[in-house]
Parts: sequence; C-alpha cells; structure tokens
Amino acid sequence: MKVVNLKQAILQAWKERWSDYQWAINMKKFFPKGATWDILNLAEALLEQAMIGPSPNPLILSYLKYAISSQMVSYSSVLSAISKFDDFSRDLCVQALLDIMDMFCDRLSCHGKAEECIGLCRALLSALHWLLRCTAASAERLQEGLEAGTPAAGEKQLAMCLQRLEKTLGSTKNRALLHIAKLEEASSWTAIEHSLLKLGEILANLSNPQLRSQAEQCGTLIRSIPMMLAVHSEQPNKTGFPTVHALVLLEGTMNLTGETQPLVEQLMMVKRMQHIPTPLFVLEIWKACLVGLIESPEGTEELKWTAFTFLKIPQVLVKLKKYSHGDKDFTEDVNCAFEFLLKLTPLLDKADQRCNCDFTDFLLQECRKQGLLSEASVNNLMTKRAADREHAPQQKSGENANIQPNPGLILRAEPTVTNILKTMDADHSKSPEGLLGVLGHMLSGKSLDLLLAAAAATGKLKSFARKFINLNEFTTHGSEESTKSASVRALLFDISFLMLCHVAQTYGSEVILSESSTGAEVPFFETWIQTCMPEEGKILNPDHPCFRPDSTKVESLVALLNNSSEMKLVQMNWHEACLSISAAILEILNAWENGVLAFESIQKITDNIKGKVCSLAVCAVAWLVAHVRMLGLDEREKSLQMIRQLAGPLYSENTLQFYNERVVIMSSILEHMCADVLQQTATRIRTGEGVSHVQPQGGSGHHGPQPAPGPPGGCQGHCCPLRGFEWPQGGSSPRHLEREQCGKMRHHCSHPHDVSPLPASRSLPIPDFWLLRWPPSLSSFPLPAAST
Repeated sequence: MKVVNLKQAILQAWKERWSDYQWAINMKKFFPKGATWDILNLAEALLEQAMIGPSPNPLILSYLKYAISSQMVSYSSVLSAISKFDDFSRDLCVQALLDIMDMFCDRLSCHGKAEECIGLCRALLSALHWLLRCTAASAERLQEGLEAGTPAAGEKQLAMCLQRLEKTLGSTKNRALLHIAKLEEASSWTAIEHSLLKLGEILANLSNPQLRSQAEQCGTLIRSIPMMLAVHSEQPNKTGFPTVHALVLLEGTMNLTGETQPLVEQLMMVKRMQHIPTPLFVLEIWKACLVGLIESPEGTEELKWTAFTFLKIPQVLVKLKKYSHGDKDFTEDVNCAFEFLLKLTPLLDKADQRCNCDFTDFLLQECRKQGLLSEASVNNLMTKRAADREHAPQQKSGENANIQPNPGLILRAEPTVTNILKTMDADHSKSPEGLLGVLGHMLSGKSLDLLLAAAAATGKLKSFARKFINLNEFTTHGSEESTKSASVRALLFDISFLMLCHVAQTYGSEVILSESSTGAEVPFFETWIQTCMPEEGKILNPDHPCFRPDSTKVESLVALLNNSSEMKLVQMNWHEACLSISAAILEILNAWENGVLAFESIQKITDNIKGKVCSLAVCAVAWLVAHVRMLGLDEREKSLQMIRQLAGPLYSENTLQFYNERVVIMSSILEHMCADVLQQTATRIRTGEGVSHVQPQGGSGHHGPQPAPGPPGGCQGHCCPLRGFEWPQGGSSPRHLEREQCGKMRHHCSHPHDVSPLPASRSLPIPDFWLLRWPPSLSSFPLPAAST
C-alpha cells in the first residue's frame, strides 16, 4: 500500500511539474517521519517511473538525483534499483543509469548498523554484475553494428560502461567491499565470473585496441579481488606492538608496588621474541604510559599512573640500559623514541590537557636526571614540542590555572618520602610533638595520596608502612603521662592507624603484613587488619573471638562512652580500646534494639566514639559491617543508622588537633568498608555533610514494631535464649524488670513504664549489664570505674 501511495505522489509531482526541492518538501509532508525512504523503496519507485518509455523522464530523474545528493536515499538502495534494469536495448535509459552511478561510485559510504554496511557490499556486487552484463550487451551491439556498418552507437555505450567499471574498480575500498560481498554471496560471485568469461570471449574479436586494453585491466582488477587477503605487504616500519603495550598497562594498573626487575625481564623477553628495535620498543612503553594516564579515573588512580610514568618507568629504562650494547647507543635510541613520540601530537595534547601542564617537558627533564638523555637532546626535543604546542587547543580555564600539576607534585613528593622515612627512624619518645607536626602536614589535601603513590612507585611503600606500624605499636601503651602528652600519643596512634588502613585499602593488605617469623610478637595493627578489617573477598565472623575481649574491659569502655563528658585520654591503652569497641557496640546495639536506649543516647555515644580518635569509629564500623552481613535486609535498619552516625564528622570545638583532616581519611576508609553492604540496601554514608540524624520511629523510647507480649521465641520456661538473662516468674518482660529495678534504685525515670517486650524474631542477646543497671538518665547512674 505504501508503494502505491508513493507512486501516486511521484505521478502527482510529475503532473504538477514540481521542482526537485518542492518535491522533497512535499514528500516529507506526505509520509510519516518514522519510516525511512529505503523502507519505502523510494529509489526503486523513482527509477521505475522514470524508465517507462524509450527515453528516461528527466523530471523524475532530477528527483532521484536530488534524493541522492540530499541523502534521502542510501547508495545501496540506488545501486540495487539500477541492477534490476535489464533492457539494455534502450540506449538513453542505460546512459542515464550510468550517469547516476557516476555521481557516487568512487565515494561510497554507509552510515548505520552492520547489516546496512553488509547491504552496501551486496548492492555493489549486484551493480558490478549489472555493469558486466551491460558491457557485454554493448559489445555485442558493437559487433552487430560493425557488420551492419553503423558502429558509432554501440562504441559510445561500450566506452561509457568500461569507464564506469574502471572508476568503480579503481578504488581499493570498493574492491574491499566487493571482497566482503564475495564471502557473503558466493553464488553471486560465481555469476560475476561467468559474465567476465563471456565478456572476454566477446571482446577477443574487438578491433579497437584501446577499449580492449581497458576491458582487460578491468578483468584483472576483478580477478584480484579474491586474492586481496592473500597479499601480505610487509611493513618495513611496524610501529605497534600490542604485547608491550598490554604488559605496561597491566603493570601500571595492578602492580605499582612491585619490584622493577621482574618487569624489566619480561619486557626484554618480549623485545627479543618479537625482534623489536629499541627506539620503537621505548616508544611503545611511553605510548602505553600516556594511554594509561589519560584513561585513568580522577583521584588516587590518576596519582598512581602519574607516579608510575614519571618515577617507575624511568627506573625501568635505566635498568634496560644495562642490556644495551653501550650507554651512547641507548641514549640515542631514547632520543629517537622521543622524536617518534613528538609526531603523536594529538596524544601529547590530550596528556597536556589531562595533567594541566607540559607533559613532555616534565618527562624529558626526568629522563635527563636519570642519564637517559643528554642536555642537547632535551633542548632540541623541547623546542620541537613548543612549536607544536602553539597550535594545540587551549582549554585551560581560570579555575584550573592555579592548580598545581600532578607530575610536578609527584616529583617533589619523592624526596619528601625519603626525608619522612629518616624522620621515622628517630626515637619517638624524644620529640613526639615534632613527629606529630610532620604527620599532620601529611594529612592536608592530597598530600598523603601523593606521598603514598611516590613511595609505591619507588619501592619504598613497604618500608613506609613498616615504620608506621612501629609508631602505632609504640603509642598503644601509656605509662605516667600528662594530659598534653596523652593527647599527642592519642593523635600519633590515630593518625598512624588511619594511614595504615588507607594504605591497605589502596594498595592491598599484603603491603602492610610482615614476613612471618616464628617467635616474634605480631604488632597490634597486623593482628587487627588480618582478623577484623573488612576487605574484598574476606568474610568476617562477627562472633569470632577477636571481637569478644575481656568483659571487664568491655564494661569499662561502655561506661566511658556513656559518660556525658569527653573521653579520657590519660593512660588509655588504645589497642585494647580498639579490640573492645566491637563488643561494646554489640551491647549498645542490643540495648537500642530492645528499647532500653533512645536515639538521643545513641547519638551521644557515637559522638564520644569519634570525638577524639577516629580509629575507634573505624573499628566499630568494621564490626558493624560484619554484623550487618549476617542480618536479613529487614533487620539492618538500626545497624545502618549507627554506621551513618559514626561516619559523620563531629561539629565541636572540643576536638583534638588535625580533626578535620583525620575525618576525611576516616570517611574514605568507611566508604570502602561499607560499599557492598550499602549497595545491597540502596543507601549510602552521608560523609562530609555532618551527622545524618535519622528520626526514631514511633515517638519517644519506642523503636520498630511492637509484637505481642511474651518471652521471645515462645520460651515456655523461666530460661530465655537471650544471653545471661532469666525471665521473672509470671513472664515479665525486660521492660517490666527494668521498671522494677528503677524503682528499687529510686532513680527518676523519664521514659514511660509501659510494657514493650522484645520482638519474637530477635535472637540478639540482651546483656544483664543493660537490663539491670541502665537508668534512662545516663548522668544519674554511678558508672563503673574506668582507667583515666
């Protein structure tokens, strides 16, 4: 039906003598936008109407030419429509079709899906078959004309056919398209071979040597199409070596902390196996570094690639230099590699934009320092690059004009790492305040990530981590000390703990762990990271003995956290606090789950946990993550609320030094820890926006659903499955008991004394510590003695 309507529209245009652009405008009005003209077979419909008589209709042909020029119809649809015309006796029609082919046969293209590209190949194959048939028919007419004494008409048409054949086959791209079509349509190619044989027989008796020679050249081109892939043109200057590229990218992405010697040996093995010239070998290494740096995500990964490119690869080249025949030869090869690299202007321009600097300048200067380039070579290369940069797109805005480029920061960070390592070798007890100042500066901005990337790229990260583990171990215990020295010790413990967690999450815990040696005491942090820190692929058991320390220490820590005043720092054993915080959080969570604690009390407790040292919050969240993984999705609400409370910063003036910097690192650590848990529950930690205050459900003192009264789990006796608690006679609930205890102790109770029994589905233990000794007003309860 669409074709009938299309024919009617074409006939109406012809009757009313529309111009070509009027015809195009009206056609777009007549037909819906969703249907393409190829689906409607517009080209075939126009040719069918144009070729009705002995001569073509010029007006309708003008419509077709306009459609081709304006890309209303595809080249493949036009070629397919032409190949369906088989009345070669109508000379004028054949010549008109040859003129249409002449419009685009040397610039075929296709924009669309893969099927449309294959369709173009098949249409070109059909058009080639049509041209051969047309040429054979013209040659037969020429022979008949010679016999009749009128050769002019046949000779003109034969020349036109051979010209179109030569123009179509002269394009390597067209022959490649025909090769693809041959693989797709083997039967059609067989028909072409038969037509070519027939044409050769007809032209064998042709007296015109020019036409015969032209026909033989076309035949040679057609016969060469099946052999296109068999002809291997040896590339004298092969410039791409994917194995080297992949090896460097893998090292930069996965093994920044690895030793350089294994990489050097692997690269040399590839170089020898593939017989790669040294200049191209070095060029491929630099190309891989550029690609890795440009494609790296912003942040830590970008700093890693910057350190890999500017610190580790020059060291690799220095070791590769030993494998060359001489220093002078290798220096010349590196210079030649940079000459090749300067020709990759778009790649270098992209690197300049990404690094916000002259990438080549930094790289050349570093190679000169390592003895890989001479001063004269560096100056020559910089002059050439400067000339190219004048024509590079300038995208530096006012915002990033003042941002220091990462290459310069990384290169300055490398000697700083050495100085910090020397500082860490000193006796920590002599000048802890000076050491604290050094560590505090490391936390500002992205200094820590810069220093860690520089240490990783130069092979110093393991030594770096080992010294911080020793510092952390040194600060765990406190003897007789003043308030100031206790604060300094707490800060040194907290900063070293957070730094080591960050190193483990960024570069892997294997960088932290020491070699196993029998009899040696394992430092606290190594023990904690192996047993308590959530990592990818590591499942933690929240009931593991490492989370269940001495109950006396747990009660002491809980009492300390419940204190309305700030946490005491003097003589605090921080390693014991970190190991006890998980059990303390369990006690607090159980009390909250069962309505003993209100949300405001939870806020105060979490503020105390993170108010002085952020490492306690990290240890608490580490256990909460392991705990949440063991719960169903509908049981995670309060645990996740507690995680959010611990993750947010505390806005208070009564915090220790460098608190904001420590909170930034803590937030990053907690995001890594909680990523998979929060992803399962479609939530996130609201870091950097203050404490996320989640309103408790149901009003004061009531949290969650209120199930029917009675002992949990349908317990029939006086023994409850909850740890250490026995139900009173008559099935009294924990809240009943709490009310009775409050009455005996004659405390003022601000919470309502109604029955609020435990959910029957809960299996969390309710400790006696909360049920027997927890008053609503924390400040009115005589807390257990804690070491101060």
